[in-house]
Amino acid sequence: MSVAPNYLTRPDGSKLAYHRTSQNSTPDDSAVHHRTGADSRKPTGVVFLGGFMSDMGGTKAIALQDWAQKAGRDFLRFDYFGHGQSDGPFTDGCISRWADDAIAMIDEMTDGPQLLVGSSMGGWVMTLAALARPERMAGLVGIAPAPDFTEKLMWPNFSDEIKKQILEDGKYEQPSEYDPEPYTITKKLIEDGRENLLLDAPIPLHMPIRVLQGQEDPDVPWTHALKYVEMLESKDVEITLVKHGDHRLSEPGNLALLIRTVEALLAEIEQ
Repeated sequence: MSVAPNYLTRPDGSKLAYHRTSQNSTPDDSAVHHRTGADSRKPTGVVFLGGFMSDMGGTKAIALQDWAQKAGRDFLRFDYFGHGQSDGPFTDGCISRWADDAIAMIDEMTDGPQLLVGSSMGGWVMTLAALARPERMAGLVGIAPAPDFTEKLMWPNFSDEIKKQILEDGKYEQPSEYDPEPYTITKKLIEDGRENLLLDAPIPLHMPIRVLQGQEDPDVPWTHALKYVEMLESKDVEITLVKHGDHRLSEPGNLALLIRTVEALLAEIEQ
């Protein structure tokens, strides 16, 4: 039987669902932690940031939670506003809102330095959160990271008819390979995405960063991941290309690679 999530209430009254495992408490400890400053003595915690229309119950999130429990690591996974078990209609969300959700979760539900693991859109959110809270970041791991995807990967591939529909009707129902329900692409999402673009200038992050990218990813081309790596100012950045990897990188071998990558980066950070 699945465990019910806990909830963090945002200032507007909406509730974000989360599961938190602490090395100092039982899984899903519901105590809210208010940060007053980084504690470098604490072991690094891990936070998973999911993708667009994904949720915290995905294969990668669960695999990381299982690993974290065995490794004695604090671990946090959560659903953005309008995703999974959190409040709100998906169509009211946007990149700014979801990045604010991630920052609130880091502020309220974690202690000490954190390693963020961001999948797809979560790689964009992860980067925005790290820019907002650099003092809390020990490192980043991006899985097919998709910063700027609304503008660089989505908008250019829409026909003039679809673009017109979004601008005039405010939304477009895009068929999905991953879900029987279509993805609703809103004018708000596109316009807000333009306010959060990262790849047109150097990204001033200086912590160690690792990127995992499938070369057969139909949604985020591996060249997009290379552009992300190029724009990061950090000197400690490595990318691993998985030749036959898809977008999700959720096969057993891919999950093993993810955990090895996280373990190796934590070992580097804490040495």
